[in-house]
This record gives sequence, structure tokens and C-alpha cells, in this order.
Amino acid sequence: MTAFKSDFLNILRERGFIHQCSDVEGLDALAAKGEATAYVGYDCTAPSLHIGNYLTMMMLYWLQQSGNKPITLMGGGTTMVGDPSGKDETRAMRSVAEIEANKASIRGVFSKVLRYGDGKSDAIMLDNAEWLTKLNWIEMLRDIGRHFSVNRMLTMDSVRLRLEREQEMSFIEFNYMVCQAYDFVELSRRAGCRLQMGGSDQWGNIVNGVDLGRRMGTPQLFALTTPLLTTASGDKMGKTAKGAVWLNADQFSPYDFWQYWRNTEDADVVKFLKLFTILPMSEIAKLAALKGGEINEAKKVLATEATALLHGRDAANTAAETARQTFEEGAIAESLPTVEIPRGELDAGAGVLTLFVKAGLVASNGEARRQIKGGGLRVNDVAVTDEKMALNASDLTGEGVIKLSLGKKRHVLVRPA
Repeated sequence: MTAFKSDFLNILRERGFIHQCSDVEGLDALAAKGEATAYVGYDCTAPSLHIGNYLTMMMLYWLQQSGNKPITLMGGGTTMVGDPSGKDETRAMRSVAEIEANKASIRGVFSKVLRYGDGKSDAIMLDNAEWLTKLNWIEMLRDIGRHFSVNRMLTMDSVRLRLEREQEMSFIEFNYMVCQAYDFVELSRRAGCRLQMGGSDQWGNIVNGVDLGRRMGTPQLFALTTPLLTTASGDKMGKTAKGAVWLNADQFSPYDFWQYWRNTEDADVVKFLKLFTILPMSEIAKLAALKGGEINEAKKVLATEATALLHGRDAANTAAETARQTFEEGAIAESLPTVEIPRGELDAGAGVLTLFVKAGLVASNGEARRQIKGGGLRVNDVAVTDEKMALNASDLTGEGVIKLSLGKKRHVLVRPA
């Protein structure tokens, strides 16, 4: 395989990031000169980003490491519209106050991975509300809308799939791709941005921006997407019994984050080491050679390195040590995830099914029952056999907690408040 001229594309290809690119040779030449300013957009639909966003953040990380400039674009404007990609129905409309709160909550995560500043390759953060909310409707139709073919827009997956399923698409959603395309043009003008990156589900939207830039006189723009995340078993990555794998520590603890990676399927370990850690490829190759039970050591390295990058080395080491104490010594480590329940609820006798649901170890009472039948639930390291079991103050350990476990790897402490 012929090597690229740029470190950026060589790294991305070697680590498995590249899915589609609009002009590989042109982008390669630009990146080789250190002139590839690129952006990824992040809508503010929740107080935290999730594991899928972490993948595109890693693309920006390697862009910066290769001497090019990243832009993180906050979607203060596009969040008001709502991206229809992959959705069966219109997104719930969020208030400006909710969007602003989400935006403030999200901002801090980027500095964990990227270096911000005024230098040539330092990252910058912008917000598309700055220009989208100021557009005059008639001027937008004349200056931007005239460049879009409705015929072509109807062929985009985000639109076509909804129409084929006879699911309604609102006019505001139909305009999302126009807003995203204009973002690319605006960033080209404001910051010299030449590349937009994202997941493969964004390919149509990104290419629209490339085309709009050509029609509106920008320098040539480029599109680059990464494969959508799935596990070796074909499941969509990033879901747990607790829900999404969030990046903010207050929504998904560093310990849970560490555990998520520790529980990776054997067949995915090497892929995720390449995508979600910054370990040299030579070290990953050594880990890839491990067989049988030794793969668990590679999983621990994956968990620790992925967690260290996002939450810091101390948090990663603490999570690893907590896991070691819990699994190898049977200890109740203070740093395990904890949920509090009212003291009165425990005094009255709390149902074991309800507690496991509240702890986030199972999604429903039905799932808890299935786990009990399979011997998967434990209280204070003792298997639960009776689904009608009630826990009370007599079940508190010497540390004043009740330890709930799902299998051998997931544990939550229940503490009376």
C-alpha cells in the first residue's frame, strides 16, 4: 500500500479511521504542508457528548499531532433545527436556555484531548449560532438556497429513508443540511477551514458543504468520514444497561468508563486500541499477539489508556486499582459507583429488583428476573435466588453499604441517605 505524503492520513489509515474521502490526493497534499484546518460539528442535544463523538475527537487529536489545526464547532444554531440523520421522527425542540446549558456542560471535554491556544496548530472553538441566528431569511434563500437542488436533497439518506418509511419529515429538519453546508462555507471564510470530518452517516451533509463552497467561491473543500462504530457481534457501540456511554464524568464515572472498555469483546480489542488510545502502533502490535486468557491484559491496557486520555492518568489508575481490589480480592472499594436511597425505603424493605434497576445494572425488572434465573445477580457477593427478596439495614456491610453485582465485572454500592 502506497504511503501518503502526510503524517495525518498515514496515521488515520493505519489506525482504521478512514471510511470515505472526497479527494484523497488533494487533502494529502494540503495536510503534508500543515495547512489542513479541519472541523467537526457537535450539536448540543444533551449535557454531555458520547462515545461516538469521542471517535471524531480522536481524528482531531491526530490532525493536531501532525501539525494541522482543529476546530471544534459548537452547534448552538443547528441544535435549534435538529439533525434528521438516522432518526425515525422529528427531534424534540429544545429551548435556547436548554441548548446554552448543554453547550456550557459540553465545552470542557475538548480540552482533555486537544490543545487550545493562538498557535498555528492550536485548536479553536466556534459556535454556529454566531452566524446562523443572524441570517436574513430572504437573503438566505437568494444567496444560499438557490444553490441547492431539491431533487438531490431528496436522495440524501437522512431524507430518503424517512420518506420510504412514510414517516413525516418537518420543513425545519429538511433545512438542516442547508445549515450544515453553510457552516462549512462560513468556517472557510472565517478560519481558513478546508476539511470537515464526521461519522459516515454525515457523508451527504458534508459533501453538500463541499459543493456549496465550490458554488460560492471558496477554495476547494474536502470531506472525510470515519466508519460508524459497531462491535464484532454487529451491535451499535456505546450502549450499556445504564444507557449511553457519556464523556462527562458526572454522567458516566471514570470507573464505569474504564469498565466499559474492560468488557470489550475479544475480537474488538485491537481495533479499539488503535482508535481510542494514543499507544504507538508497535505496542499495539505486541498486545495484538496475546492469545487466550492473556487477551484480558490487553483489555486492561485499553481500559486504562482510553480512560487516561479522557479523565486523566490518576483517575484511570484509580479505576484500575478499584477493579483489581474488587475482582481479585473481593474487597468493597470506596471508589466504586454509588447510588443513594432514602433510609426509610431501606428500613421498610427495598425490593431487590427495584434496587438493581435504580443502580443502573439492569434496565428493567424483567431483565433483573432473567439475570437471577441465570445466576447473574449478587448481593454482597452472594447470588440472588429469590426475585421477591427484600433488602434492609441488616444487609449493610461494615462499610455501611450494600454491594450489588452484575456478573463478575460490574458493581454498584447502595448507600442509605
